[in-house]
Amino acid sequence: MPKPIPPPREEGFTTSTAVPLYWVKYGQPSASSGKGSPRLLVLHGGPGADHRYMLPQMLHLGDRYDLLFYDQRGGGLSKADARIPITWQTQVEDLAAVVAEFSLEPLSIVGYSWGAMLALLYAIEQRKNPHFVPPSRLALINPAPLTRDYRRQFEEEFNQRQQSPEIQKLREELAASGLKEKDPSAYRQRSFELGVAGYFSDPRKAADLTPFRVVARVQQSVWDSLGDFDLIRDLEGVKTPSVVVHGRDDPIPLASSVDAARALGTDLVVLDECGHVPYVEQPEGLFAALDPFLHETNPPERS
Repeated sequence: MPKPIPPPREEGFTTSTAVPLYWVKYGQPSASSGKGSPRLLVLHGGPGADHRYMLPQMLHLGDRYDLLFYDQRGGGLSKADARIPITWQTQVEDLAAVVAEFSLEPLSIVGYSWGAMLALLYAIEQRKNPHFVPPSRLALINPAPLTRDYRRQFEEEFNQRQQSPEIQKLREELAASGLKEKDPSAYRQRSFELGVAGYFSDPRKAADLTPFRVVARVQQSVWDSLGDFDLIRDLEGVKTPSVVVHGRDDPIPLASSVDAARALGTDLVVLDECGHVPYVEQPEGLFAALDPFLHETNPPERS
């Protein structure tokens, strides 16, 4: 079962974005002078999800850092007008506004899945927009597919996994169990686990992931806005210190992250026996990759 999530140190809503975005802070507070714990902006996946499903596992980073999470527009507690399409440009502009509102300079981003892709989109756009704060480092965890073709491969692989005899048998067992009537809460939890099982190297570990909901219209709107995208070719000019981590058994093609690491001129860490959620499946391996990178690239304290 998912572990309990501790309450945040601080929480609130942004005041500089077009719609209020819900944010939380965890970990070691940093001083306004710039001294104290370095700050990390942590971007969740989706699009259309929220920050909570990265918790509590990603709070490991809070042992040394001041962590800021926010629910991206249209997901979680960051409500948006359903009549207005949410695009990748919307999400990049929101990210830039959050960075400015919280004075996140130097800017350190930890991005997971779509959040890693959002961090890369921001880095690409920052080169064209001098008003955006340049990222000082990027930790990219299981990035979303970075080209349209890689996304097609992911969708085919994930759908195939979800239709596998093993998962179909588990669905049938759940339907016949009577759990829906006997214990609706347990039934919802089990249904969620089966809905995300294809993301995992070991589907049983889906039980440890905090349940979440993706707002389908937001997800579709963002992906549609990307068109026939290819971020790999756009990354060639991004020279930010980076690390890329990818689970070997992720339904997202490993080749996508191989290409990204090559374009960024950085290291790729591949985690064995790990799918798309390394902070649940292989937390020791994930943080063995992230902790040294973050320590070595910590910005100097301002005097």
